[in-house]
Amino acid sequence: MKILVINCSPVRNGATARIVEIVNQIICKGNDVRSICIDDYEIKLCKGCRKCHTTAECFQKDDVAKLMEAYEWADKIVSVSPSYWADIPGQFKVFIDRCTPWCNTHEPHAKLSSGKKGYTIALRTGPSMPECERIISSIEHFYGHLEIESCGKLGLCGIEFKEDVESRYEDIKAFCDLI
Repeated sequence: MKILVINCSPVRNGATARIVEIVNQIICKGNDVRSICIDDYEIKLCKGCRKCHTTAECFQKDDVAKLMEAYEWADKIVSVSPSYWADIPGQFKVFIDRCTPWCNTHEPHAKLSSGKKGYTIALRTGPSMPECERIISSIEHFYGHLEIESCGKLGLCGIEFKEDVESRYEDIKAFCDLI
């Protein structure tokens, strides 16, 4: 199975990155796993021009097509996102906005291969699970428009530093068993 694990945070070495490492270690046996960090890509802001609604592509030249190649490569996608003001980080939101050419909201649209499955892990520093659920909802909404089936989710509260992740290892391992 080809599995793409995405660090949706611009921080390459924090708690989100540590969760990505743990997920990779657990799911690597018998799978081809790739990890990416959203901050490693140049993504321009959506201009809202809607040209992609008639052309199925964006006129802007950046790394969105490279990211979508990674999505196309994968059978399963695991998005790991921290909370930035009770939602996904802005860098990941900009990417989602720019994926409109691939979304099923208009015709024509570019399309990913069918049968892909999506999984989401949300983390936050505070104790409120509804905030994790909001992050998960944003990512699952995105998956839906790409026609990726949402198959699993995990919310982790009380995670501020990467050292805080270790106490949640068993929760992450149990989640990975679903992948």
